[in-house]
Amino acid sequence: MKNAKDRPVRVVYSFPHKLGENRICHTAWQQVNGLAAAGAEVTVFPGVLHKPVASGVKVNATLAWRRFRIPYRLFGPIASCRLHDLIVSRRVRRLAGKVDIIHAWPLGARETLKTAAQLGIATVLERPNAHTQFAYEVVAKECEKLGIRMPRGHEHDFNANTLRIENEEYQLADCLLCPSDFVTRTFLEKGFPKEKLARHQYGFDEKTFFAGSQNTSAERGLTMIFVGGCAPRKGLHYALEAWLGSGAQEKGMFLIAGEFIPGYAEKLSAQLAHPSIKRLGHRRDVPELMRQSDILVLPSIEEGSALVTSEARGSGCVLLVSEGAGAICRHMENALVHRVGDVKKLTEHIVLLDRDRQFLARLRESSLSTVNEITWTAAGARLLDVYREVLRVKSQVSL
Repeated sequence: MKNAKDRPVRVVYSFPHKLGENRICHTAWQQVNGLAAAGAEVTVFPGVLHKPVASGVKVNATLAWRRFRIPYRLFGPIASCRLHDLIVSRRVRRLAGKVDIIHAWPLGARETLKTAAQLGIATVLERPNAHTQFAYEVVAKECEKLGIRMPRGHEHDFNANTLRIENEEYQLADCLLCPSDFVTRTFLEKGFPKEKLARHQYGFDEKTFFAGSQNTSAERGLTMIFVGGCAPRKGLHYALEAWLGSGAQEKGMFLIAGEFIPGYAEKLSAQLAHPSIKRLGHRRDVPELMRQSDILVLPSIEEGSALVTSEARGSGCVLLVSEGAGAICRHMENALVHRVGDVKKLTEHIVLLDRDRQFLARLRESSLSTVNEITWTAAGARLLDVYREVLRVKSQVSL
C-alpha cells in the first residue's frame, strides 16, 4: 500500500455551476484539467458538466443525471448552489478516508465545509474576486460618481444574502485561495490573518492565445484594446479619458470589445463618438483582435485576477493595467501599472508607448519571454503546491 507521501493528492473539487461554460465556469474547468495534468487525483462534483474534462478525472454532477438537468432558473442561482452544496456534503461523508482536500467555490460551500471540518478533511475556498463587501462598496461609490446604478440582480449590485453566505464560508474554510496580491490585500484589510490566505494564480490557453506579428513602428498609429464587460468596475471611463488626452487618438485606434450595462454607454456617449474609438460589442474573435493590437488596457477598480490580462500577454499585447486588475506582470519590466483611478498616470503611460516604440517592443519581448509561467498548466502545478502546503500546515496543527 502506498505511503500517503508517495501517492497523488486526492482532491474533491466542488463547483456549483456549469463546469466548462464561460467566465468562472471556464476558470474552474481549466483548474480541474490543470490539476489532473499536475498529477492530482481529482474527483469533481459540478452542478452540470458543460464540457468534457481531462481523462482520469472522475465526474459526478449534482444537478444533472444523464440528459436530465435541473434548470438553475427553476430555483434561482442561490438556491441551486445551496442544493448542490447539500448533495456534495452528503457525498463527502461517504468519501471519508478517501480524500485529502476539498476545493469549494462561493455560494455552494457552507455545508460541505462544515462536513469536511467534522471529518478532519482540509478545505480551500476559491476567491475569484476581491472580498465581496469591498467589491460592493467600491462599485457603489464608482457608480455614484458616474450617476448610474448597477442593474438589479447584477453580481455587483448589493445583495445582503450573498454577502452573509460568503462571510460564513470565509470563516469555515481552512484557507482562502487568492489569485492576486490585490485580492489578498482586500482580505487583509478586512482583518483576515495572512496564514488563512494562499496565493495561487489563473492562466491562459496558449493554443488559443498566441503572439501575432504586431508592428511597433512609430509610423503607424497605436492600437489599444479593451476586452470585458463594459461596466464602471472595469474602469473603461478612465481608459477613454486617458486615450483622448494622450494624443495617441490622432493616428491610433481604441477597440472596445464587450457589452455595456444599461446607462453606462449613455454617460460616455461624447467620448465614445470620437472617430478613433471603435465599439465592437461582444466578440468571438478576441484572440485575433489581440494579435492585431499593441496594448491591452484594463484600469479596473477591483477584480480577482482578470483572465484577459494573461490572454493578452500570450497574444503579444503589452499591458496597461491598474493595480486592481490583478494582472500577473511587473511594472516597467513587462507592463505598465498605475494606481486605481489615476488617469494622469495612465495617460502618461499611453503617451510613453505611443512615442517610444522601442520601449514598447522591449516590454512586449520581455512579456512574451515568460508567458510559459502563466499558462493554465503552470497554474495547475501551482495550485497543487498550495494544496500540499495547506495539508502540511493542517497535519502539524493536528499533532
